[in-house]
Amino acid sequence: MDMSFANQALCAEYMAKNYKKLEKKVYSVPEKIDSEISRLKLKSMGITIDVLTPAQMKYLASW
Repeated sequence: MDMSFANQALCAEYMAKNYKKLEKKVYSVPEKIDSEISRLKLKSMGITIDVLTPAQMKYLASW
């Protein structure tokens, strides 16, 4: 549930800061917020995820 509350709070903050740019429709959670919540949850559990190297990112983007 902690992730759900964090998601709601950060999305509410996002909407408050960006309301002038948003249309009146349903939006998905921005990837940046979703990734940050996941990273923080894993960190709180003592789990880390490695980061892609520039070569890996280039390869991934080539598809």
